[in-house]
Amino acid sequence: MGALTAVTEQARLAGPLSASVSDLCRRLRPQVGARTAAGFDEVSRRLASPLQVAVAGRIKSGKSTLVNALIGRRVAPTAVGECTRLVTRFRYGTVDRVEVVRTDGSTQVLPFSPDGMIPESLGVELDTVSHVEVYLTNAVLQGMTVIDTPGLGSLDAASARRTEELLGGGDLGGNAGSDGAGEDGAGSGMGELDETSRNAVAGAEAVLYVVTQHVRADDHEALAAFTAATASAEAGPVNAIAVLNKADTVVPDSVDGAGGDVWKAASLLAERQATALRPRVADVLPVVGLLAESAESGGFTSADAESLRRLAALADEDLETMMMSADIFTTWECDVPAGTRARLLERLDLYGIRRCVDAIRGQPDITAGALRRIVLDASGLEPVRSRLDTVFAARADGIKAAAALASVTALADSSNDPVERSRVHDAIEVLLARPEAHQLRMLEALTLVVSGAVEMPQDLTDEILRVGSNADTGERLGMPGAGAADLTEHALERAGWWRSFASFGATPAQSRVAHVVHRTYFLIWQQLRGSGTQGG
Repeated sequence: MGALTAVTEQARLAGPLSASVSDLCRRLRPQVGARTAAGFDEVSRRLASPLQVAVAGRIKSGKSTLVNALIGRRVAPTAVGECTRLVTRFRYGTVDRVEVVRTDGSTQVLPFSPDGMIPESLGVELDTVSHVEVYLTNAVLQGMTVIDTPGLGSLDAASARRTEELLGGGDLGGNAGSDGAGEDGAGSGMGELDETSRNAVAGAEAVLYVVTQHVRADDHEALAAFTAATASAEAGPVNAIAVLNKADTVVPDSVDGAGGDVWKAASLLAERQATALRPRVADVLPVVGLLAESAESGGFTSADAESLRRLAALADEDLETMMMSADIFTTWECDVPAGTRARLLERLDLYGIRRCVDAIRGQPDITAGALRRIVLDASGLEPVRSRLDTVFAARADGIKAAAALASVTALADSSNDPVERSRVHDAIEVLLARPEAHQLRMLEALTLVVSGAVEMPQDLTDEILRVGSNADTGERLGMPGAGAADLTEHALERAGWWRSFASFGATPAQSRVAHVVHRTYFLIWQQLRGSGTQGG
């Protein structure tokens, strides 16, 4: 119990909700069987770890490129190889290292390749590998473990299954280290669990889902499986967002209202995809993963900036002809060597090259650092990071607690002891009755509505999504930028409306949801009265 006690320390948990669930596991552990107790140990360990965010989507959607951008280091292979066929977890560590974790729990440490990436060949039979652990000293990983997945629709069935297992809570242990312990020394504990128990506690807690220009049926299916596995009845769109990658390839004329602008076309298309993917995701944002990776992982250099200056100095007729296609860009006769142009194309594609050349022509003395910033701005990565902070980081406590409760519930439901099942379910109900657990009630209400289990008029559904899926108070109340007085008045008015609806205008199922929404508005009103600010 020493390791379990260590991981339940308040300072290492995401917040009070995670602490409450961890304490529930600790209190129930002596009252349940060995199998369920082992599952509770793993739930507690995961509660004490950073939020686990899976980057998922179809094969060749640019997931690994986006992973590199988020981490700020080009370490995940983007070309098809052994590693791209496996689930890879990028975690914070005090020493950079790669570990191959086998299905039997054993591990093998590998060196990075000379260019600092995961080696293309792992030197082991892939069917004996559970996943790959990559420990990096990057600060971003202190608050978030990033999980790269093989992709849906992979060329081989095994790779697709690994993604489906991760999203659906499949058999995948997550904390093994080279000495059988995690980076914090707590160990995994997954080896103690049977398959049913592993399925109940494994997988990701949040997902960044990568789509391209066409959303397919298996995209919906994967997101549905993820939602069901990670948060059960407490799920909602607060633990999933999507990005429209390769936004620079959207043809402006194919999107009404784009006015010939590529980014406007991508933004409009992303809005439509957000509608198509609701209620499974909170939002869809356009991004150009290649530009983001180049700007954030050191792929864009001073030498590239000088090459772009040479391009900007070309005659307009030559440059416009070259920018017609990638083939013409690299084969056209000009003063810039073909190899140099090929490198620029590999790092920036035509869209990024165009943005940089325009910037240089507008400001000839622009620095390489400023050009890198333009590349980053053109990638759309900053809005994605901001949304990650809003949807994931600001709500990590609720997301992790909801996922943990789903695991606890699944462990209890799979028990053969009816007394044990009843004891666990009763303890969960007591926890959910506490005022601090209201966020979990709101997550549950969100799921009931967006899944169609409780039917609501569309305007009320939209309001529930808004108040339950945002962190900023102004956004939650539909009044971004409003002053504290107006927000306070509106929160109280909506609290009263939902209370009246629950009592007089709702069906029994709707009334249950309405009481939760009323309580949410009332708590917002109390917070605003106490703080006098707009903070969410």
